[in-house]
Amino acid sequence: MELVCLGLSHRSAPVELRERFAIPETQQGALSIELATIPGLRESVVISTCNRVEFYAVAQPGLGFEALHAALAQRGMEASGDAFFRRSCDDVVRHLFRVVCGLDSMVLGETEILGQVKKAYSAAQEARATSKHLNKLFQRAFNVAKEVRTRTNITRGSVSVGSAAVELAERIFGKLSGCNVMILGAGEMGELTAGALQARGVRSIFVANRSHDRAVTLAQTMGGKAVRFEQWHEEFSEVDILIGSTAAPHFVLTRPQLEPLMARRRQRPLFCIDLAVPRDIDPEVNDLDGVYLYDIDSLQAIADQSMEERRGELVVCEALIQKHVQDFRAWLDSEAVRTEQALHSFERRAGDSPVHGV
Repeated sequence: MELVCLGLSHRSAPVELRERFAIPETQQGALSIELATIPGLRESVVISTCNRVEFYAVAQPGLGFEALHAALAQRGMEASGDAFFRRSCDDVVRHLFRVVCGLDSMVLGETEILGQVKKAYSAAQEARATSKHLNKLFQRAFNVAKEVRTRTNITRGSVSVGSAAVELAERIFGKLSGCNVMILGAGEMGELTAGALQARGVRSIFVANRSHDRAVTLAQTMGGKAVRFEQWHEEFSEVDILIGSTAAPHFVLTRPQLEPLMARRRQRPLFCIDLAVPRDIDPEVNDLDGVYLYDIDSLQAIADQSMEERRGELVVCEALIQKHVQDFRAWLDSEAVRTEQALHSFERRAGDSPVHGV
């Protein structure tokens, strides 16, 4: 048995590449069981967020990466090249622990990733793609994240992409109390960002979603107004900040759509935050006068500036994680010994059995 992880993240690949491999949340469980049942693999969990796509698996020794590559290639996902990283054995354990603690995130110490990994694990578990080893690994990872948050200050300050986006908006508009916000797509990331904007006192929030009921629910939570997705442009003239966070596989806002709308705004600037992967907003809209577009990667510089006060906590976090990696290795070794002893016991019993017909 061998733990393996194949993936790419914001550290190794730009958003243009990550969006090609993004797995919709509704498909992560199905892909997990598909991977877990191919020759060479036994268990699997698929994680796909705006900043990473990672495939975790329990594999027969020496066969894991070959099996993952072959399975993904059959789906038209050629996971090769320098952008993809490979982890095995203890490196898989350490990597997952660092991910759920927010140490591998764009914003150091961010907390959203823990919830995203929990959802991905739950989807794989419900699809029966996990068993003893990945169940133990992910449950231990969640405990590690809780301990790191409790015993360190790694979450101090701005710890999300949403809060970084709000800081950027304040640089453009100054105080946000006079700004109107529109969210295209009622996803978790958009909701978190809108919540951060609301906390800074924005004037109003419009929510447009293909499922209007979901838009109504989120708008009520935010004290805003739900707009039917096909009618969002009717409220557009008063919007200052536009957030893209749909799950669409293509652009939902293009330059030909936006250009005539901007012409009617009388030089009123528009700040666009594209949090979706695949992206919601065509990069060409940034060429329009008065439009300021920032995608998920553009927020990195803002995140870096808010990171300094938490860097000192990294040593403490890494020490805690290393202890848990060693503990998990001890558990794996004990499991291997128990399995080998059980096999020898079975072989002895089989050898002691009388041979019929002699």
